[in-house]
Amino acid sequence: MKTDKNIKAQSAVKDISTSCSSERFPQCRITQAVNLWPSLQKHLFFQSKPPVWQAPLLTLASEDRLCGKRTFGPGTPKAFTYHLLLFVVFLLVLPGLLHCDGKSQLSQGKGSKGLHQSIQTSPLNMAPDGVANPSDTYPLYKRSAQSTRLRKGPESSLLTIYQSMKKTKETRLTCNALVEVTNHILRKAAGKNLSRDFFQLPTCDQKMIYQLTKINPLNLIKVKIKPQLLYEVLLWLKQLNLLLDVHQAKSFSIVKKLMLNKEQRVFGTTGVPHCGFRVEVSKGVILNLMDDATSWLPGNQIVIASTDYSMYQAEHFKLLPCPKCKVNQVKIDGKPRYLHMGEVIDGIDMRAEVGLLSRNILIKGEMEDSCYGQNFCHFFSHDTFGGQIKILQNFASVHLSGVELTNMGQQILGSYPVHFHLAGDVDKKGGYNPPTYVDNVAIHHCFSRCVAIHGTNGLLVKHTIGYDTLGHCFFLEDGVEQRNILYHNLGLLTKPGTILPSDRNEIMCVTIRDHIYGNYIPVPSADCMAVTTFWISNPNNHLINNAAAGAQDVGIWFIFHRAPTGQSVGQYPEGQSEFTPLGVFYNNRVHSNFKAGLFIGSGVKTTESNAEDPREVLTVDFARFRPHQNADPRKPRVPAIIDGLVSFKNNDHGAWARGGDIIFRNSGFSDNGIGLTLASDGTFPTDEGSSLEVTKSIFVGESINVGCNGGQNRYWGKGAHGEYRTLPRNRTFPIRGFQIYDGPVRITKCTFKNYISVHERYSSALAFFMRNSWQISPQNNVSQVKLEWNVNLEVFFGKPGQWFGTNTLDGDQTSIFHDLDGSMTGYPDTFVARADNYLVRHPGCLSVPRWNGVICSGKYAQLYVQAWRPENLSLLITKDSYPAHPLKLQGVNRGASYQQYQPVVMLEQAYTLRWNGRTPEQIVLYPINFNRGNWIQVGLCYPKRTVFKVMSDIYDRSSGRVHSVKRYKAVSSFNILQKHPDKSVYYFDSSAGILFLILQAKHVRKGHSYCSKHGCERVKILSHVISWESSDCLRKGHSVKHSSEAAHLITLTGRVAAPCRHCGAPQVAITSDPHRVYIKIEIQSQSTGDIQNGHKFSFIKVNDEVFLSEKAGLLFVLVDACSGDTLSRQYFDTAHTLQVADSITNYIQATIRERSIALICSRGDSGWALNYVSSAFLRLGAAKPINFFKEGSFAMLGFKSQLKPAWIKIRSHSAGQLAASLQHYVPLKLSEYSCSGKTKENRKDLKLFQDLILSN
Repeated sequence: MKTDKNIKAQSAVKDISTSCSSERFPQCRITQAVNLWPSLQKHLFFQSKPPVWQAPLLTLASEDRLCGKRTFGPGTPKAFTYHLLLFVVFLLVLPGLLHCDGKSQLSQGKGSKGLHQSIQTSPLNMAPDGVANPSDTYPLYKRSAQSTRLRKGPESSLLTIYQSMKKTKETRLTCNALVEVTNHILRKAAGKNLSRDFFQLPTCDQKMIYQLTKINPLNLIKVKIKPQLLYEVLLWLKQLNLLLDVHQAKSFSIVKKLMLNKEQRVFGTTGVPHCGFRVEVSKGVILNLMDDATSWLPGNQIVIASTDYSMYQAEHFKLLPCPKCKVNQVKIDGKPRYLHMGEVIDGIDMRAEVGLLSRNILIKGEMEDSCYGQNFCHFFSHDTFGGQIKILQNFASVHLSGVELTNMGQQILGSYPVHFHLAGDVDKKGGYNPPTYVDNVAIHHCFSRCVAIHGTNGLLVKHTIGYDTLGHCFFLEDGVEQRNILYHNLGLLTKPGTILPSDRNEIMCVTIRDHIYGNYIPVPSADCMAVTTFWISNPNNHLINNAAAGAQDVGIWFIFHRAPTGQSVGQYPEGQSEFTPLGVFYNNRVHSNFKAGLFIGSGVKTTESNAEDPREVLTVDFARFRPHQNADPRKPRVPAIIDGLVSFKNNDHGAWARGGDIIFRNSGFSDNGIGLTLASDGTFPTDEGSSLEVTKSIFVGESINVGCNGGQNRYWGKGAHGEYRTLPRNRTFPIRGFQIYDGPVRITKCTFKNYISVHERYSSALAFFMRNSWQISPQNNVSQVKLEWNVNLEVFFGKPGQWFGTNTLDGDQTSIFHDLDGSMTGYPDTFVARADNYLVRHPGCLSVPRWNGVICSGKYAQLYVQAWRPENLSLLITKDSYPAHPLKLQGVNRGASYQQYQPVVMLEQAYTLRWNGRTPEQIVLYPINFNRGNWIQVGLCYPKRTVFKVMSDIYDRSSGRVHSVKRYKAVSSFNILQKHPDKSVYYFDSSAGILFLILQAKHVRKGHSYCSKHGCERVKILSHVISWESSDCLRKGHSVKHSSEAAHLITLTGRVAAPCRHCGAPQVAITSDPHRVYIKIEIQSQSTGDIQNGHKFSFIKVNDEVFLSEKAGLLFVLVDACSGDTLSRQYFDTAHTLQVADSITNYIQATIRERSIALICSRGDSGWALNYVSSAFLRLGAAKPINFFKEGSFAMLGFKSQLKPAWIKIRSHSAGQLAASLQHYVPLKLSEYSCSGKTKENRKDLKLFQDLILSN
C-alpha cells in the first residue's frame, strides 16, 4: 500500500536570478527553486541548465545539464533583409542537424554525454515596433552590412588554428563541430541572399585556400542560436581573419550581454516576460526530494504546488521509470511551465510542496462528458455530479487509509468526497479505540469539498491531500465540531463552489438568491467570497504541520458561529464559540492565496433571512475572537498562540487577526501585500485588557523569488531593484510588513528585510490600516526590532492618493505607536505620529518627512468622546498651544444613537473641543489609557447662555453596572479650577462660551486595559441652552490664556549610539522543519573588472560573521556541518600558478577534514592558476572539473564527503559577467552527514501530536 508522503521540494524546478546592483548583496543575490517539508515534501532539483535569459543558479557539470531549447512559433513573418554577401550553395544538409517536427536541430558535441541541445532554424523576425516577436528569445539589432574583399587566406589548416584556440580554452566544441556550427550560422545569416561568392568553410583537415569576403559580425548575431555557441563562432572567425574589424567590438559586446543575461527578458505578445521551464526534456526531469521516495512508482501522479501569488501555477505530472535515481529522487514526464521554489529564501521557507496523488485503492465517480440537468451548468461546463462517502453516527469502526478519491462530491449540500455526518464523538471519548481516522488519502479533481466534519468531534485527519476541488476543502460545518486533529495535510487549488454563500465567487454570489429575503442583492466582498482550504468554525481544534497552498480566497480561516447552525442548533449558548480558547496551532504554511493566508476573525450569520436582515443564513458576518478560560468571559484570558506560521506570496494579507489575546511567534512573512495585520476587539474594546502581539518573527517585502508572469498572476512589473517580478494586488499597491489597525498591539524581536520604496509604490516595514475610521491606541508599541540595510522606508503614515484616498479619516489622522527602546526610530521612549497631528506635537518633536511622520517624547493617552443630539457632527479639537491647527474628526458612525470620537492627546496639556454645528446636548468624556494621576484640561465651546448638569461615575462595561456617581459643582473662576484638579468641579466662562474641566484618573490601570479594574471613569455633561447666541471660543484667545503648556521644551532623549545586538528575530530562518538548525551562507567574489572599478574586497559571510579578502587570490572558509562552528580560513595567492596549484590541491585533499562545508570565493584573476587544479574540486562536490575563466570570478558552496548534498552550488563566471555570488541556508546535523554522537532532533510537532492523541 502506498505511503502517505506528500513530498516537498528543496532545490530547483527552475533557476532564477534577480537584476543585480551593487547595493544588493552587494552585487547579486540568487536562488534556486522548490521546497523541503518533513515527509510531506522532498528536495526538488531539476538536473538542467537554466534558460539563457536567467543567470545560472547552480553550475553543474556538462553531463548534468539539459540545454536550453528555444521554440519559435510557426508562421513567424520574415522581417529581415540580410545584407551579407557570403559563400555559395544551400543544397547540403549539415551533418549533426536532426529533423524534428519539420524543424532542423543541431546535436550537441561530445561534451554533453548523450544529452542534446537544440538550435532552432526558423528565420529571424522582428515586430514592426522593434520589440521582439513572442517567439524571439533574444533582442535583435538592425545593422547595415558591409563587405570587402580579403586577401588570400592563411595556408595553415583549420585544425591548426583550432588547436591554438583550444590551448587557451576559448572553445568547447570539437573542430568539426565548430566548422559545422559556423557554416550553419553563415548560411542562416545569408538566408535567401546567397551570392556567387559564398563559400562554406572547409573541413578541419583542409587548408584555407579561397579568397573570402569579410563578414559583418552584426549580421551573425541575428541568427537564433545559443549565445555561447555564437561567441565561439565569432572567436573562430576572428582567428581566421574573416570578420570586419569595424564591428567586432560591438558584436562581441552584444553577445557577451546575451550570455550575461543583461536583457533578462523573453518578450511575449504583451511585451512582458514569459515564464516556463525552458529546457529540452527528452527523457524526463529528475527531482531531488527531501525524503525516501522509493514507494513512489512509475505511472504515479504527483502535484507540485505554486510558490507564486496564483494558485493556478500548481502542476501535476506522471512519474517515469528511473533506474539510476537515488532513493530520494523521482523523474517526471513533461516539463514544468512555472517557477517552483526549492529553497529557504531571505530567511523564509518557500520550498514548494510536492504531493503524491496516486494510491493503491481508487474510488472514482462515473462522469458524463459535460454538465447536465440542474447542476449549475451556467457556472460549470463539466459534470459536477460525482460520488460520495458518508459516515453516520453509531458506526462500528471507520479507518480510511491509502485511498485515492477522484470525481467525487456534488454541488449539493451534504454530498462530499468524505463526509462525517453528525457522528458525535469518534475518539476514545465516544468509545472508539483506536480512534477514527482519515489517513493517507488523496482527494483530487473533486466537486464539493475534501473532508467535511459535521457534528463530529475527535476525528484525526492526517497525511491527506486535497487538490483541485470546489468549495471549502477541509470543512468544519456547524460550529460545534471540537477536538478534531488536522495533522500534516496539504490542500491546494481550492476553487469557488455554490453550496454556501462563503463558497461563492462574485458572480455566484449575486446570481444565487433563492434563500434571501425580498429584493436584497448580496454584496460579494462582504457576504461571500470566502472559499477556504481549512475552514475552522470552532477554535477548539488542532492544526499541526498543514499546508494551505492556494485558495481562491483564504488558506486557513478561523471563523465563528455566534450560535450553532444547521442540525446542531442549541448545542451551546450564544457567543460561546468566540470565547473558546484556541487549540494547538503549530508549524503550518499558507501561501498562494488570493485574499489571505491565515484569517482569524469574522463569523457567519446564524439566523434565517428576514425583513430586518434579508441576507441568506451562513452569509459572512461580524464576530470577534476573545478566548477565555472555559469560554467564560468572567474568567482569565487564554492567549491564542499562533506558533510557527510560514506565510508568503499571498496577494492581500499574509495573516489577519482580530480580537485578543492573540500572539504570533516564530513566524515568517514574505512577498505578501501586507505581511500581518493585528486588529483589536473594537473602537473601545468591550473585552477590557485584550491585546495582540507578534514576536520572534521575520518580515520580507520583496524576496528574490521573483515569480512568473503566468498562471493567472494578475500583476507583473519592476521590482525594487529593477528586476521584473510578480506583484501583489497591483503594481502601485503600498506593500507593508506589519500593519497596525487600532490596538493595542505589540511587535517585538522581529526582523524586517527588503522593504524598498520605488517611484511606483511605497514599501514600508511598519504602516497603518488605510482609510481607517477607527481609533488608534497610543499603547501600540515596538521594541527590539531589527531593520536590515535593505529597508529604506521604516514607517509610513500614507499620503493622499490612489490607495489612501484623502487620508483624512479619524484613524488616518490619529495613527501613533510607542518606540520603547529606539530600535525603530533611534530615539528610546518616543512616540511616532503623523506629521500634521498637532494634538501630539510640541516644539521638541523631530519631523521625518519621508515617513509623513513626527517623533515626539512625552506621555500620551486618549480622550474618548460620545455625543448625543445631534449625533452627526464633526468634532474640531485643538491643542491650545497650536490654535491654528485643529484636528477635524468625523466620528465612527455605525448607525448608533450617538457619535463617538477618540483622539490621542498629550497628557498635562490643554485642549478645546467644538463642533461644526450646534453643540450636542449630551456629551460623555472618557479619559482612557490614563494611569492614576494623569490629567488633561478640556474646554468645550457652548453658547454663552447655557446651563449645565455635570456628573462623574465609573462604568463597568462587562456587567453594565454604574457606580461611584458624583455631582460636579461650578466654581467662580478658572484659577480655582486649576488649584483643585482632583476635585469634582467645573468652570464656565460665559463671556467666552467655554466650559472648562480637568479630567484626572483616580484609579490604577493595569496592563493593556483601557480603564481600571473598577471600570471606566467618565464625566457626563448635560446642557440646556437658554439662548443660541453664537460664540467662537477659539477666536477669543482663551485657549492661550488658559493653557497649561509647560514653559520648558520636552526634547528627545539621546539617539541610540550602538546597534542593538539582541534585536531582531533570534532565528536565522523561519522554516517548516523548525527542529533543524540552519546557517546562512553568503559569498561574494570579485573579478578583475570589479577591482578596476574600485571594489575593495570580496567576502564570505556565515550568519553575522564576515571574512574579507582584500588581496587577489582564493579565500577558503570551512564550517563544521555538524556544529556550525567556523573551523578555519585559508588564503591562496594565485599569482604563482604552479606553486599555488599544488598548495590548493593538497589543502583540499589533506587539510580539509570530512563533513566540512567549504566556502570559496575569488578575487582578481585566478583563472589560469585554478584550471590546473580544477579536478581537485571534485572532492568538494563538483560534478566534473570546473572551467575557470581568465579575469573571471568564482564562488563555491561545497562539502567534503562521499555524500553530495543537493545544496552544493558552484558559480564560475567569465570576464564581464556579474561577479560570482551565492546565498544559501544550509541545514546542519543532517543524519546523512554521519555526525559523531547521536543526533537527537527536538520534534515539537510529534510531541504535540502524541500528546493530543493520548488526551483524546
